[in-house]
Amino acid sequence: MSALDEFPMSAPEAVDPDIAPAEGIAFIDGDYRPLRDAKISVLDFGFTRSDCAFDTLKVWDGGYFRRDLHIDRFLTSCETLRLDLPVSREELTGILDECVRRSGLRRALVKPVCTRGLPAPGSRDPRDATPNFFAYAQPYSDTIKKEVQDRGLDLIVASAPRISPDAVDPRIKNYNRLDFVAGLFEAFDRGGDNVLMPDEDGNITEGPGFNVFVVKDGEAVTPGRGMLEGVTREVAFRLCEELQIRTRVAPVPTAALKGADEAFITSTAGGIMPVTAIDGEPLGDGGPGPRTGQIRDLYWAKHDDPEWMTPIDYRTRAP
Repeated sequence: MSALDEFPMSAPEAVDPDIAPAEGIAFIDGDYRPLRDAKISVLDFGFTRSDCAFDTLKVWDGGYFRRDLHIDRFLTSCETLRLDLPVSREELTGILDECVRRSGLRRALVKPVCTRGLPAPGSRDPRDATPNFFAYAQPYSDTIKKEVQDRGLDLIVASAPRISPDAVDPRIKNYNRLDFVAGLFEAFDRGGDNVLMPDEDGNITEGPGFNVFVVKDGEAVTPGRGMLEGVTREVAFRLCEELQIRTRVAPVPTAALKGADEAFITSTAGGIMPVTAIDGEPLGDGGPGPRTGQIRDLYWAKHDDPEWMTPIDYRTRAP
């Protein structure tokens, strides 16, 4: 039986939960399987060295939000890391579509991943490894819990800095995140909801999976160094332009963050999310800011705009 026979295609409402389990579908080792059955070798350099690139696309009500920006970034990350992706762009998009179709998910997070792969026996040379590509679709979930988004986040500024961008380029979306993990534990120990990482000069960079904007005197400012150039960050620039809110890319010292009128974070999994406190101290009046609310409302309105969405045909089987 082929992989295509094992997972017959059907409309989302008719998906068999025993065939397309609720946790999602993966493409790995050349075929499709339940996400729970997708595994890589413990010898893969992606596991042993965090030598890999990935991206996260959002499917909302049956369509991708800003799909091509994510695919562009993933391909650039692979090229920068000298990962020889074994599929073309067209094949990549077809595989992502197929993972969503087979899962039947109307709201999903979809991840393409390319690791350095298995080294040749006895070799530690990354040039001897064969890149390993896989992808999966899983049910949508927010970076930040919905109830925390609604009241606004209390973000803790970590005491230790983010890994220097001179050491690991943060514009490449990767799994090298031990600095974030340490920062999260510090934030939780201090009663915060999440963490922001400073650089070695005390300027804010980003949090685990999100960028940050501070709003002061009607202008939204976001860091320009030491962080992933998030797709939703780019979306925020366009939304602010449409709302006639000035934006600027510039260093954001911790003092400027704490003195902001309001602040928000941006992420594919969550969108535009208000920040209401830093290190336990309220921003502004302590509630979500008015400009953040405007940007957030427009962000979600764009999910009904065909210019921003790429629909998925759930009835079409990949060749």
